[in-house]
Amino acid sequence: MKVPPLPQDINAMLPHGTQRKTINIEGHTIHYLEHGKGTPVFLMHGNPTWSFIYRNIIAALDPEKFRCLAPDLVGLGLSSKPTGSKFHTLENHQRIMSKFLAEVIEETFIFVGQDWGGPIGLLASINSTYKIKGMVLMNTMIRPPKENFRPTFFHKLSRIPIVSDIVFRIFQFPQRYLHKVQGDPKSISGKVKAAYIYPLRKFRENKAPLLLARMVPNSREHHSVSFFKKTEAFASAFKGPISLIWGKKDPILGRLGSAHKKLMPHATLQETDGGHFIQEEYPELIAAAIRQIQEK
Repeated sequence: MKVPPLPQDINAMLPHGTQRKTINIEGHTIHYLEHGKGTPVFLMHGNPTWSFIYRNIIAALDPEKFRCLAPDLVGLGLSSKPTGSKFHTLENHQRIMSKFLAEVIEETFIFVGQDWGGPIGLLASINSTYKIKGMVLMNTMIRPPKENFRPTFFHKLSRIPIVSDIVFRIFQFPQRYLHKVQGDPKSISGKVKAAYIYPLRKFRENKAPLLLARMVPNSREHHSVSFFKKTEAFASAFKGPISLIWGKKDPILGRLGSAHKKLMPHATLQETDGGHFIQEEYPELIAAAIRQIQEK
């Protein structure tokens, strides 16, 4: 299967030795990065990024000890982009990523997830034939919302008819504004910023950021809630090593590090002055957490 082309400026930022591959799952082309050999590390990104976000973490891991696998979610990155609006549910993303894991991983693995990559990757991992050795979670949400919670402005905006389509699709929100939710805005600028805009630059291919935003529960009756209950139950019972690495300056999820620590009391929690896309600000901290899990 042909690998989608990338501009040289973006290719040059990927770690030396990285292979870009594709695999067909249920008619969808899944693009992914593979690097190294050894203990598999399943790295799952969120909205509206792609596997590129893990490049510095991959580069920091010994390729003789770690086999990094970072797929692009359907609708994002260089994976297939469905033209309809019905694909984007937790059920569908879980199923596709479960089948992806079944194709590429044949042993116990380390799971790493951020943003939507947390619940989607964890749901896929739960359904995998092979078990999770340990996990690293960063600025994500893997538990259902509390009673009487209030959706954020970002998620309210995604549900306003017409306005949401204009903001998300015509003005390419949020992919053009990722620096706004960082501890250091310069961490996503220049060529790095361009690399996040590139896969979603065409109007007909940029539906996913809006539809993934709508997947976030706006009530306790939202269809995603039942899946968050599954990830919550799994995480609370998981006995393996867990590292929580949190960016406190994230305006959406920055305060939820302690909530996840309560859910998983034996986890280590490292709070930083980073923002939402913490992979761009603290890659070595994340790589160190992966190494520690591998050593246990």
